[in-house]
Amino acid sequence: MTISGMQKLTLLDYPGKVACTIFTAGCDLRCPFCHNASLALPGRERDVLDTEELFAFLRKRRGVLDGVAVTGGEPLLHPDMPELLLRIKELGYAVKLDTNGTFPARLREVVEKGLVDRVAMDIKAPPEKYAAVTGVPGLDLAPIRESAAYLMICGMDYEFRTTAVRGLHEPRDFASIGEWIKGAREYYIQAFRDSGDLIDGAGLSAFTEGEMKIFADIVRPWVPAVRLRGI
Repeated sequence: MTISGMQKLTLLDYPGKVACTIFTAGCDLRCPFCHNASLALPGRERDVLDTEELFAFLRKRRGVLDGVAVTGGEPLLHPDMPELLLRIKELGYAVKLDTNGTFPARLREVVEKGLVDRVAMDIKAPPEKYAAVTGVPGLDLAPIRESAAYLMICGMDYEFRTTAVRGLHEPRDFASIGEWIKGAREYYIQAFRDSGDLIDGAGLSAFTEGEMKIFADIVRPWVPAVRLRGI
């Protein structure tokens, strides 16, 4: 796999932990609002972090950092992700994994082998709009549904999250999402930010805080633990 960078300190990417974040290259979705287009798209310029350099840093920071957040791109795109996670766990770190849910078998593997401590799964859109919002015509939603259902019953510490984007989402979408993930432990509606590294930001913008509060109210009958993030 290609590790395309590291944020050496974050208080945001892993709730409740002082952590670092590592970024893997490659993704199977093409969400236009993706803020890491240089990671998601082949052929884009990107940094490469040597794996041994990463682990030298992690060994040095034991006792200072509590955890490691692994994000992308889509980390589970890589068949060798379990080996990377195992090496991180062997250093004593808690691990949070970000995923889009398209690889349920690999998700189940890393959870059941105890290689992750928390999973954050994106819910990109309501089911009826998933292909359009993710930029993948004909997308098979079954693996994503399987991943979401698994997280809700496996006992893992997890969250679902949706980045709300004007131009892609509307209020009724959040009712459909709420019905889908009814009873979820944690659900976050995140504010859209233009990182300057989007796949296609034309016509996209952020909702206001007031609008996002309305979205949360729409979801709350199904998911009482809905919260806003990034406002």
